[in-house]
Amino acid sequence: MYLGKLSLRLRLFLAMILLVLLASILIAAVTIYQYNEEARDYHNERLERKEENIRESINYAIKKTTYPVTTETMPLIFKEEIYEIAAIHKLQINLYDLDGGLIKSSRATFETDSLTKCLSAEVLNALSNTVEHRFVSKTVENDEVFLSSYTYITDKKFKPLAILNLPYLENDDFLNKELDEFLERLAYAYLVMLIIAISLAYFLSKYITKSLKTISDKMNEIRLEKQNKKIDIESSSEEIAALVKSYNSMIDQLEESAVKLATSEREQAWREMAKQVAHEIKNPLTPMRLTVQSFQRKFDPNDEHIHQKVEEYSKTLIQQIDTMSSIASAFSNFAKMPAQQNEMLNVVEITRLALDIFSEDYIVFKSDRKDIKAKFDRTQLIRVITNLVKNGIQAIPDEQEDKRIVVRVSEENNHVVIEVSDNGIGISEENSQKIFEPKFTTKSSGMGLGLGMVKNIVETYHGSITFTSQKNEGTVFKVTFPK
Repeated sequence: MYLGKLSLRLRLFLAMILLVLLASILIAAVTIYQYNEEARDYHNERLERKEENIRESINYAIKKTTYPVTTETMPLIFKEEIYEIAAIHKLQINLYDLDGGLIKSSRATFETDSLTKCLSAEVLNALSNTVEHRFVSKTVENDEVFLSSYTYITDKKFKPLAILNLPYLENDDFLNKELDEFLERLAYAYLVMLIIAISLAYFLSKYITKSLKTISDKMNEIRLEKQNKKIDIESSSEEIAALVKSYNSMIDQLEESAVKLATSEREQAWREMAKQVAHEIKNPLTPMRLTVQSFQRKFDPNDEHIHQKVEEYSKTLIQQIDTMSSIASAFSNFAKMPAQQNEMLNVVEITRLALDIFSEDYIVFKSDRKDIKAKFDRTQLIRVITNLVKNGIQAIPDEQEDKRIVVRVSEENNHVVIEVSDNGIGISEENSQKIFEPKFTTKSSGMGLGLGMVKNIVETYHGSITFTSQKNEGTVFKVTFPK
């Protein structure tokens, strides 16, 4: 998921902001719900108070009337009284008989026609069947909410005389205004809290992840070939402290393993080198031994061709001795670190001079500039070029007609680039991982030390050597080192 790709710091920051927003939304929702509940309770209680006061006024009117107190005389008793009571309590009053028919209303005559002339069976059943003998209905007219209460008017003996109906308008303008003002103040308060929360979340997430970033940076700097520094973080949490302790312990183990590995590799390298030296020296010793033995068996001082035979034997021995000398020189050059007798050289000129020792006419030299200066050892630079060119010559089969080797010198981003390309047989995929290993070779002659020595020299000067190759099409070696 996309959220999983976010950094821990950003996730902490977003979580804290989201928490504040959710809290503000929740409090606003609870506030609105509470206001609505209070408004509903307020209207119900207000209707009950008005109903109680109006009932007292109606009971007082019934007590002082001279008419007989019956359902039929209710219109006469409240002929004028109903208007006075309605005006005092500022509420409309409707009277219905026990069968639900309208008998008197405080509304104007031309408005009375719009009133319900007969109550529904639901109202009548609720009044007669409930303990309180009271029923409240809620209706909506012209986007206005009305509560209508229905109760019995009784005589002194609590005998029902009529049904009292009080329509009550729920006017929430004042409460809504108060709610809007409260929400506005709440919005301002939460805006300030949000700004504070964003600042706090930023610094808090930065503080929490600072230790983790320190550990991450240190882990990215871990190298097997160097001494790695331990982490020292003060006043960190228990979890971070445990992580730092584990990291420092890992560094100790890594250094111990690196020392053991370096010792093992060094011993292995010397053993391999000793094997290779012994193998390469034994190769010319065998024909030398055979030559000496043959000379011993066939030596005849009286042979007229004795001088010719001695000369042939001597040439054979000298040739094998030269081979052994070249083997010793090759291993010596490979083992010898490049001399640090650096001087400012014209790489273009040195490369051209290095190519002069080759007699092959298919070697082509190219350079986009006549003068490219770099600090390097002259001998080592010539050694790099000659080994790469020799490698290219040996990669081209003798029977191939269109032989071509191109040596190119250029400059890129304050670095010198030397490219040696050939159109030989190329390097197979299985050999590409071993090409720079000492004593690895695919040739019938040679010791496989040339490319390893080149890599050793180039890396000593903080450079790099890479290659690209295609089977039966050729190989390009690229050497890059800083000027």
